[in-house]
Amino acid sequence: MSDKSWLTGFPQLERAQLVEIRKTLDGAYRSFSREYGDTIESFFDPLLSFLIWFEKLLLATPWWLVIAILAAIAYVASRSWKLSLGVVLSFLFIGFFGMWDNTMRTMSIILVSTLVAIGIGIPIGIAMARSDRVQRIVTPLLDVMQTMPAFVYLIPVVMLLGIGKIPGLIAVVIYAVPPVIRLTNLGIRLVDEEVLEAATAYGASPMQRLFGVQMPLAMPNIMAGINQTIMMALAMVVIASMIGVKGLGQPVLKSITNQYFTLGLLNGLAIVALAIIFDRISQSYAKRSQQHLGGRS
Repeated sequence: MSDKSWLTGFPQLERAQLVEIRKTLDGAYRSFSREYGDTIESFFDPLLSFLIWFEKLLLATPWWLVIAILAAIAYVASRSWKLSLGVVLSFLFIGFFGMWDNTMRTMSIILVSTLVAIGIGIPIGIAMARSDRVQRIVTPLLDVMQTMPAFVYLIPVVMLLGIGKIPGLIAVVIYAVPPVIRLTNLGIRLVDEEVLEAATAYGASPMQRLFGVQMPLAMPNIMAGINQTIMMALAMVVIASMIGVKGLGQPVLKSITNQYFTLGLLNGLAIVALAIIFDRISQSYAKRSQQHLGGRS
């Protein structure tokens, strides 16, 4: 390359150097996975056992009982018989077209991954709200997590743990957890300083202020974060099916590879139905909790 070549072509590493860097990084990660893969996998064994138990529970429960429970939850959360009727009709549609078992499998992994995401996300969001330093550290990580293509999450997880339920669950959680972290942080930071000063004047400790004042007032934002986490988890279902996660995603993936339009459409509509049901229930609960809080104040 001539001395003036940098004027016309962007300066870059030689191909051999790039290959060497990739080989070094890939080799280091493979060594790490061989060394610690079994230990990490055993760490997730309790979560795998719970996920399998919950999936078997949903599959073994009579269909009419599952629908009745979901309709009751929808009514308790929203106080709307229209939403409960919509839940009943949606699940009758799902069962009538032979998608009941896959829907229960999808529900199990979505609910468990959402619980894991909430268990991870809310404490991190609280830590971000209480410390500007933590917020400065975590925010760039959240930016990367939310902009990284979803398929990329599968690569390190599969290399480390292989294929199966737990790798799929981990990929779903990583993809879906940022909204609940961000909105928990935002909700707590938006609490009025005067309210906190009043709580302090009444002798409330920092923990009492957090759980007695900040968390209740931030609940609408936290619920919005949980809502978005559920939506993103559902969006990840089809991608997670590529690494062996059973459910509605596998027929969709099959329909893509074999060009089965109707199969993909029906299973896609089932995913849409789940998304709408979870969205309406969580939004209705958030609105009712906000109204209840406003009524008390």
